[in-house]
Order: sequence, then C-alpha cells, then structure tokens
Amino acid sequence: MPFRYAYPLDQLVRAFKYHGILSYGRVLGSLLADRLAARAGPGPQLIVPVPLHPSRHRDRGFNQAEELARPISRRLDIAIADRLCRRVRATADQTELDARMRRRNVRHAFEVTGRLNLPHVAVLDDVLTTGSTANELARVLKRAGARTVEIWAVARAQAANT
Repeated sequence: MPFRYAYPLDQLVRAFKYHGILSYGRVLGSLLADRLAARAGPGPQLIVPVPLHPSRHRDRGFNQAEELARPISRRLDIAIADRLCRRVRATADQTELDARMRRRNVRHAFEVTGRLNLPHVAVLDDVLTTGSTANELARVLKRAGARTVEIWAVARAQAANT
C-alpha cells in the first residue's frame, strides 16, 4: 500500500466513496497503479475488486473498488473480475467495529460465482484497516483455486481498536 490513511488522502477517499466524486477515484487508482508498476517480479493475472452487497451498491450508486480498478487495469494490463465474487450477506459498516467484530462481521460474506482459472490474483479495496474484509475474500478465492492472493489498497489505516 503506497499511502497512510491520513490527511489529505483520507479526505479524498471519503469524498470519492461517500460523495461520489469519481474523478478522485481515478486519481487514487492511478497513484496506486504507479506504485504497483514499479514492483519487481511477476504480478497477478486478475484484479478482484471487493464486492459490495447489492443494497449498498444501490445506495452508493457505484462500487469504489471497481472504480479504483479501472486505471490500475489499464496501466498494468491486468483484467478486472468484477463478477467473479459477490457479497452474499449485507454486513454492518466496518468503521466503528474493533478487529474481532470486523472479522466476525465479514465471515462468510463472500462467494465465488464464476470459474477461477488463474493461480495469482489481487484483491483490491480502497482502505485496509485490520484486513478482515480482504482476508475473508482471499480465503474464499483460495478455496476456489487461487494459489496466490495479493491484497492491494490505496491506503492503510491505523485501526482504532485492534
């Protein structure tokens, strides 16, 4: 993760995510793509944006992880699998939960709905705090056949109650 979730980045992420300023998502995705492009070694063959539950997607109007994935996909020439997984349970907002409650909140929240024929994938989210969401999605992807699952996020937040 290239950035700490602190001012001014936190303001950009919140405006993007909660106020629908999609141009901020393109900027954030491009910044992450630049950092990822500088890495050595083989990268993943697929980007899996963390899926939103349909009700949250409807309320927000977009999935922030999918929006971040677009500039990364273009820059790194990696396909986006935005329908490979789905969130099968509406979960509580993670922002006010401690680490233990976050893990419980997302347990069994995802399922793989398509075929996973590639061994190396990246889970993409906007902010990583405890890693509960990304780890649960990675667990499901590994059960579906992925050998390596990288976790990508624009920023890392300091968990308040870990």
